[in-house]
Amino acid sequence: MKIFHHYPSIKNHQGSKVEEYNCTNFHLQISNISKRGNNCKSRIGSFSLSLGLRRSSDLGFRTMGIDRIFALVPVITIFLFATHVRGFYLPGVAPEDFQQRDLLKVKVNKLMSIKTQLPYSYYSLPFCRPDTIVDSAENLGEVLRGDRIENSPYVFEMRVPEQCSIICRITLNDKSAKELKEKIADEYRVNMILDNLPLVVPIQREGQGPMVFQHGYYTGVKVSNAENKEGRYFIHNHLSFVVNYHHDLQTDLARIVGFEVTPYSVNHEYDEWNDKKTRLTTCDPHAKRFVSNSDLPQEVEDKKEIVFTYDVEFKSSDVKWASRWDTYLLMADDQIHWFSIVNSLMIVLFLSGMVAMIMLRTLYKDISNYNQLETQEEAQEETGWKLVHGDVFRPPVNSDLLCVYVGTGVQFFGMLVVTMSFAVLGFLSPSNRGGLMTVMLLLWVFMGLIAGYSSSRLYRMFKGPEWKKNTIKTAFMFPGIAFIVFFILNALIWEKKSSGAVPFTTMFALVLLWFGISVPLVFVGSYIGFNKPAIEDPVKTNKIPRQIPEQAWYMSPFFSILVGGILPFGAIFIELFFILTSIWLQQFYYIFGFLFLVFFILIITCAEITIVLCYFQLCSEDYRWWWRAYMTSGSCAVYLFLYSVFYFFTKLEITKMVSGILYFGYMLIASYAFFMLTGTIGFYACFLFIRLIYSSVKID
Repeated sequence: MKIFHHYPSIKNHQGSKVEEYNCTNFHLQISNISKRGNNCKSRIGSFSLSLGLRRSSDLGFRTMGIDRIFALVPVITIFLFATHVRGFYLPGVAPEDFQQRDLLKVKVNKLMSIKTQLPYSYYSLPFCRPDTIVDSAENLGEVLRGDRIENSPYVFEMRVPEQCSIICRITLNDKSAKELKEKIADEYRVNMILDNLPLVVPIQREGQGPMVFQHGYYTGVKVSNAENKEGRYFIHNHLSFVVNYHHDLQTDLARIVGFEVTPYSVNHEYDEWNDKKTRLTTCDPHAKRFVSNSDLPQEVEDKKEIVFTYDVEFKSSDVKWASRWDTYLLMADDQIHWFSIVNSLMIVLFLSGMVAMIMLRTLYKDISNYNQLETQEEAQEETGWKLVHGDVFRPPVNSDLLCVYVGTGVQFFGMLVVTMSFAVLGFLSPSNRGGLMTVMLLLWVFMGLIAGYSSSRLYRMFKGPEWKKNTIKTAFMFPGIAFIVFFILNALIWEKKSSGAVPFTTMFALVLLWFGISVPLVFVGSYIGFNKPAIEDPVKTNKIPRQIPEQAWYMSPFFSILVGGILPFGAIFIELFFILTSIWLQQFYYIFGFLFLVFFILIITCAEITIVLCYFQLCSEDYRWWWRAYMTSGSCAVYLFLYSVFYFFTKLEITKMVSGILYFGYMLIASYAFFMLTGTIGFYACFLFIRLIYSSVKID
């Protein structure tokens, strides 16, 4: 019986490259840097600071004064330190050199399935275990992602190939066989790590295209036919590893640049069991009998005996250590991203043309006419946005809530700008698992300072008396809602005994970050912002509100708000597909250059569409623009959530209810955050626009 392995096509994206550095003397090596070669080169994605220090005999102490000698003390200290330290590397980035026969210890990570989105620990299934299971230290982002990195019994010797090596023998019982069948049916994949490189399965595309790589190998395969509708389950118990290495002929050292595997299902047979020294009849290097197919697969059933084996082959590669992630991040569909950029730019050009027409022609003409009016009778005959000057800065309904939303939106904006700046410069390397999530979380906490400041400044402008109450709302509203949803989803994951459930200690750390750092920073920002002089309006507000004339149907709030979100969403929806794919289909996303451009275009689009619709609203003598400006660009989040629903039913294969609840729960939080981000962008654009036009006319 022959089993054909079917793997879905995987899209790989190319991120910022990593290049090598080699400068003289002392190196402070930061980001993804490898020290090899004779030149000092640099590319986008990494940089180094190099201090070239001379020997003390060249410093000319004799001609210097005492003050200059003391000024050199820090430099001398660095020099003495440099004689003992070769370089400084960020964790997870330092290259490691291996001599022949050095031990290579393979680590195992979570089991993951795109069908369930529920990760499980590797040892939750009946796999071979080492004598002692040791958990690797994990950062906050790794824990939140459900990563559980542990040691494994797979240990190689560098550049020493092995054939048919036995790991262990396991006899299944009814419970373990059932668990294996469930994981095979749900298409769970095993993830392993060697020298910080994830294990991949090479897959040849149709039509002699470039090789693509699937992250991890499937636990097994399920075979169904007309006679057996329930199907038969076969486990991948033989792994054929390939370790690619770059060999330095001068030092005879090697660096690992690739870790691949081809899994097989083999029903191993033997005459007499002698632990790891057992001679298998199905895989015997002495008889030159090797595993190259799954013609005799290992079925999963109660009381079945499974022998786990592996091969390992070492291949010399021209790929250098600094470029070893290029194959993982290879972007075969960059034309789609360029199409996304061009599509977004066309939208921006269209809106920019409308804004330019309004600003340069209509507004210039209006302001000129208004300033030339000599009598009050002539002014009363005019219609348009000038007539509402006495009400345009009237505080809106629920002004305190608007301040909270604006402050939280500024917090998101600051977090994303800094995060993407670091990502574009190459600091957030994919080799640092969980680094992106950790950085975003910490930046969110520290951006509470500007959240409190911007919220209180707006609250002070509205002449709000209770700034402490406004600060508490800013500090607790969005984090509180997000934490409640997250806690409920985490309880569902915990009930499924998934490794994705956040432990109590991590939950406590999150609460500590919230109450211990974020909340105090929000109060500090609010105190600073509220004690500053209030923002003065360019025109005075009348005591009696002006009556708003009846509006046309197309100027109704519901219609204009929904229309306002279409163009910003149109500028990002192509890139949004790749972001959702990387999150829910377990693929790398490292094209932050494209993402930064799209984010910049999103800012311009949100600002321009809000200004255009706000101008039309004021021309129809409707001065209630505060909330509508926020909702106009913020409605883009509605289309984001609707697109996530479309993506769920067309691209994902999730069938379990818990997995569906997790998906829509997280997407609801993401959409809510996106609403605050885009709403704040549109609000500030409209706010500055209105202050500009009303400060440009003469008001009696």
